[in-house]
Amino acid sequence: MKNLKKYLNTILLILILLVGVGLLFTIHHGSAIDFHAEDHHNQMNSITKGTSKNNPTMPGQEAFGTIQEIISILEADPNTDWDSVDIDALQAHLIDMDEVTMHTTVKREIIPNGLKMIVTGEGRSIDSIKRMVPTHNAMTLSSFKQWKTKVEIIDKGVILTVTSDIEKEVDKIRGLGFIGIMSVSSNHQPHHLMMAKGMAHMLK
Repeated sequence: MKNLKKYLNTILLILILLVGVGLLFTIHHGSAIDFHAEDHHNQMNSITKGTSKNNPTMPGQEAFGTIQEIISILEADPNTDWDSVDIDALQAHLIDMDEVTMHTTVKREIIPNGLKMIVTGEGRSIDSIKRMVPTHNAMTLSSFKQWKTKVEIIDKGVILTVTSDIEKEVDKIRGLGFIGIMSVSSNHQPHHLMMAKGMAHMLK
């Protein structure tokens, strides 16, 4: 009888151990399955989100990007008069900007109180210089009360002279040089929008 009781207790203990091991196996592997399923889900979300985040945003060419931006602004404005829009005029201006920025030769001459710049080019750059520099001087530089500016048209470009009676401004003029002086102020961006709207005549 004692042996039978001992045998039954042993069987009961084995069953308890088996049930315990089974529970542990289920909990462990069930969690692992849930974890891997969630991890896979997260990876798929990451891939999906990454696709939209990692789409190219650069247009590949600066002038093209500028035109894209302007068109987006025009499309977002319900009052845009598309009959007056002139993107070709903006393109022509951007070509001038590129010619003046990338394809000109500038001879600097330090003069009392400022800087004299002989800006020349070849081919289409000559006309771009003669359009851009006088216009920038008339629309932007002439409004700088601390500067005195003068533009002379020459055979292959212009002579731009900028001076000031303020020593700090003289240092600034010389530090900026030609392309820096052409870039001062943020007027270019609104001018681009005006050109695209067919209002280039108002900029002259």
